Amino acid sequence: MELRQLLYFVTVVDAGSFSRGAVVLNLAQPSLSRQIALLESDLGQRLLVRTGRGAAPTEAGQALLVHARAMLDIARRARDELREMDESPGGRVVVGMPPRVALGLSTPLIQRFREEFPRAVISVLEGLSVALRESLIAGKLDMALLFDPAASPLLTFQPLMRERLLLVAPPKSKLPAKVGLAALAEYPMILPSAPNAIRRLLDSVLAPRHIELQVLAEVGAVRTVLALVSTGGGCTVLPESALGAAGDDALPRAPIGPPTIWNTLVLATPVARPATRLTRGTAQLLQELDFRDRS
Repeated sequence: MELRQLLYFVTVVDAGSFSRGAVVLNLAQPSLSRQIALLESDLGQRLLVRTGRGAAPTEAGQALLVHARAMLDIARRARDELREMDESPGGRVVVGMPPRVALGLSTPLIQRFREEFPRAVISVLEGLSVALRESLIAGKLDMALLFDPAASPLLTFQPLMRERLLLVAPPKSKLPAKVGLAALAEYPMILPSAPNAIRRLLDSVLAPRHIELQVLAEVGAVRTVLALVSTGGGCTVLPESALGAAGDDALPRAPIGPPTIWNTLVLATPVARPATRLTRGTAQLLQELDFRDRS
């Protein structure tokens, strides 16, 4: 006994004849009659009798009709529920972000996620790019936004944004139009401490050129670095997007180079973890966000 045969049987009963049932099902009448005959053979009961006005269910047919309608309704509800799960899946997705990215992107990401996946939950975990990269490899995150991560065969990277690094100075400082790499050694610096991605990127460019900076202090958080710079404590090196707060607009800045040092934000995902409708959709939402408008 197949659901298809039960559907055919119910349709004939509702239509009142094999010919009208075949039209409803868009099926040739001989094929419909054959399927009903197979159902009757399987159950060992005559289910329909032909009359001068069409077809009517027998006593056995009336008994089967109740069960057939119930089984078809259950199958229909199961199909609808599975389709709904595919269109709006449940579950949880965990996204990692550096703090300065999370500050501007968490709200629009979560708002769009709730609209797109009302049955699911999103968790945003903040951390330095180096730590987030390790969490991805360890399977603790589904995806992460990272600044200039080290290559790994276990991860795939999709570039999302690229920015030049700038020399940022205290208020009222006089800076040239551009600052060459060697000239950076002339400025007292307050820099993010390792393993900050910007610090690692800066060191990777300057070390091969034997350029040593005057590092006055190392601070973990970018916001603290900028607070110190704004009080005249020294200069720093940051990308434009890190200067988002209103007070940062007064800080003089100049592009570094040539050569230009580029800070790249990527979307990283584990190679081994199978993609789901939820993770694919979340990654798409991340790709659609405006990474430059995070103030």
